[in-house]
Amino acid sequence: MARRRSDDKRSRILHAAVKVFARRGYFASRVSDVARRAGVADGTIYLYFRNKEDILVSLFDEVMSEHLEGRRRQVEPEAPAPARLRAIAERHLGLLGSNRDLAVVFQVELRQSTKFMERFTASWLQDYLALIGEVIEQGQREGSLRADLPVKVATKAFFGVLDEMVTSWILSRKPYDLAALAGPVVDLFLRGAAGSHPAREARPLLRAVAAGRKR
Repeated sequence: MARRRSDDKRSRILHAAVKVFARRGYFASRVSDVARRAGVADGTIYLYFRNKEDILVSLFDEVMSEHLEGRRRQVEPEAPAPARLRAIAERHLGLLGSNRDLAVVFQVELRQSTKFMERFTASWLQDYLALIGEVIEQGQREGSLRADLPVKVATKAFFGVLDEMVTSWILSRKPYDLAALAGPVVDLFLRGAAGSHPAREARPLLRAVAAGRKR
């Protein structure tokens, strides 16, 4: 019971930190602000975290690592690559689209510090990109994705689209279901934006690109 109460209090502090960092800004927030929001004494924070930075680091290490594991469980390895990419997109947009404060901290506050970005790029984000790359390689083997496409480029492009969709959702004043955009995002990624009959002015460019590939 004591362990459960301790875990609950720690979780309460992390959830409070998300709200405080999102609404006041990470650098303008104080540990006392988080404690007040969590309903605990200032000193209680230090029983679980070394300082404010440790709260932010723990928040992303735990929340996003759990999110990544959830993706691995949901994205069935035997499913075709397009279905797996859609599952990744739905979970990504669904998680952040259901928690605006977490999305703000992730998209805005985290990125104001090069140190934080380097840490997260080297930890859970690296694992996340590896998962996406694995699915893209599967698609190339299956034939649903171009075999000549550099996996790293495709991986970062896919993540970049999801990332930008979340940022646009935060900045938009119109409420909409972010997760509902997973299908169109994956469709655009798989099919591209070109129509079945390219515009006349685009044809010379397409021919030049094709000629360049043959060289």
